[in-house]
Amino acid sequence: MPSPVRCLFAASVSAAAACVVLYVLSSAGEPRWPARNASDPLALARVCASFAGGESPFLWRSRLVTHEKRSSCRDYLARSHYITAPLSQEELDFPLAYVMVIHHNFDTFVRLFRAVFMPQNVYCVHVDEKAPAEFKDAVPQLLRCFPNAFLAARTEPVVYGGFSRLQADLNCIRDLAASEVRWKYALNTCGQDFPLKTNREIVRYLKGLKGKNLTPGVLPPAHAVARTRFVHREHLARDLSYVVRTPALKPPPPHNLTIYFGSAYVALSRAFVDFVLRDPRALDLLQWSRDTFSPDEHFWVTLNRIPGHYVHGICIYGNGDLKWLINSPSLFANKFELNTYPLTVECLELRLRERTLNQSETAIQPSWYF
Repeated sequence: MPSPVRCLFAASVSAAAACVVLYVLSSAGEPRWPARNASDPLALARVCASFAGGESPFLWRSRLVTHEKRSSCRDYLARSHYITAPLSQEELDFPLAYVMVIHHNFDTFVRLFRAVFMPQNVYCVHVDEKAPAEFKDAVPQLLRCFPNAFLAARTEPVVYGGFSRLQADLNCIRDLAASEVRWKYALNTCGQDFPLKTNREIVRYLKGLKGKNLTPGVLPPAHAVARTRFVHREHLARDLSYVVRTPALKPPPPHNLTIYFGSAYVALSRAFVDFVLRDPRALDLLQWSRDTFSPDEHFWVTLNRIPGHYVHGICIYGNGDLKWLINSPSLFANKFELNTYPLTVECLELRLRERTLNQSETAIQPSWYF
């Protein structure tokens, strides 16, 4: 089993380095643009190589665009370079299920969706009830082109650190459990994650777990004890939502369970998902967790340790993190914003697509290339 350091989702421990990457302007004060002569992907590859090698950064505009859906789905999929056929028998025989909880930054979400999309997998997307109307309209418009992707049947007004965040995951988990796709593992993501490995590399990693779950965690550190010791309440408002700690003490966990803390982002086997949805211990822990803080950081890891951290002051991965991200053994990293650092996302996406197609055992369609 990998150590907690090699967890499913990477978190940069050098916040200062991740947050202070600035665009470099020319001496005349004007941004330097790579020549747009050969093709955008080739120009992007050159710039990505310079960043990974530690050379001076460029100001960058998005090149690997996803087109708006204004015509047929077939045309949209081709113009946006989605992969539309399984790339190997190994991947076809080991479908994955994705939970995707999102609330803003539609363009960033589309990049994540395109990066993880494979036709043999299945995708449940939970859109925060509080999301802007335009965002809530755009997501189903996108998903209509993908028969293996759907909106969660039940949605929540998600409050960071509240039970509603865990409930959003569980809503999709329940929908995925009812899917006709016989997926092997479920992975939960948010709209600002991005994969660091190809689908085939993820499949091989998960096959190596031999049915075990990936839920890194530890016994409660001192700073986290209050999360489950005191009663917490969600405060939901139009402009600001948050969790409030009350002075009331909580009763002990049910079934004498020992509470562990760990990552909210996990990889769960099909058998474990069935256990989570049906076993009385899981159901009772879920009920007990309703008034705790950030229960998604203790629920999965605690259940996975029945016998038989990165804080919200989070940094956005920038161009200076590319070398670290490329060399990371992790499967995913969080978090990214396309509008803030488009080059970071595009370099990762270009590299991921190149490796994905190089690993293909089937004939590659021209539209799959960027």
